[in-house]
Amino acid sequence: MAEILVGTNDGLHRFDLSTGNHRGEHEGRAITHVAPEGWELWAILDGREIVHTAGVEWWFSVARMSGLQAKCIADTRAGVIVGTSRARLCRIAGKGVERVDSFERAPGRKEWFTPWGGPPDTRSLTEDGDTVYVNVHVGGVLRSQDHGKSWQATIEIEADVHQVTTGHGNVYAAGAGGLSVSGDKGATWSTSDEGLHASYCRAVAVCGDTILLTASTGPRGGRSAVYRGPIDGSSFERCDGGLPGWFGHNIDTYCLDAKPDGSLAAFGSEDGRLFTSTDKGRSWSQLAKGLPEIRRVLVT
Repeated sequence: MAEILVGTNDGLHRFDLSTGNHRGEHEGRAITHVAPEGWELWAILDGREIVHTAGVEWWFSVARMSGLQAKCIADTRAGVIVGTSRARLCRIAGKGVERVDSFERAPGRKEWFTPWGGPPDTRSLTEDGDTVYVNVHVGGVLRSQDHGKSWQATIEIEADVHQVTTGHGNVYAAGAGGLSVSGDKGATWSTSDEGLHASYCRAVAVCGDTILLTASTGPRGGRSAVYRGPIDGSSFERCDGGLPGWFGHNIDTYCLDAKPDGSLAAFGSEDGRLFTSTDKGRSWSQLAKGLPEIRRVLVT
């Protein structure tokens, strides 16, 4: 059963593509992130509460953040980890969360920053095999190969990475200068903006043998578009089948997702439109409009 979950500023919207049903959950709550754990789900509500499903259909509260805002969550070899404000990393432990102390000692932490002068955040999380990757904005991508006991810096901080993901043995980092790709677990990187109208990239997803990427003219999101390219990330072509000329805002981190086998992709826009593709981004159709501001799209 293909389902698309859309986290918004007013609840979680679930679209069952096999039946056409659309239902909402957690009305009145901002769903800032949703992540899978097998058949179960994790979600962050209002940046403060972490909830988990039991038997797929029922949610229960696991933890409430104190002093930090939860930004993203992922089930990894290092446990179920939560990226937070102030570039911290926490782990679900029993009926609460515990700080991942090793991340406090991550190399380069003193150099992490934000362009506006505030504290950085842990922005995105992923894994590949036994390697866990954590993206700090702005602080590059950190890597752990021992279940979170220690961390190593990978890409340079100035790459200004907005999302990290993995697939086909590669690591992909969407950043301010285009898409960076590593085939050696982050030891070396190559970066390309070939074919993009602008190099500022916010979201990336692996869709079969295709990479999907969002790009715009900058942080304010002018002239945003979706692109597709080969898995080596060397060049891109704009996705225009069924899509508007431009989007006015960035298609943001975690607002683009796809099935690894390439059978389904989806993305959401800030103005509440949801688009899907079943041919690896060659053509798109609008599934929904008028949703609250979209914060997360998850294809299951």
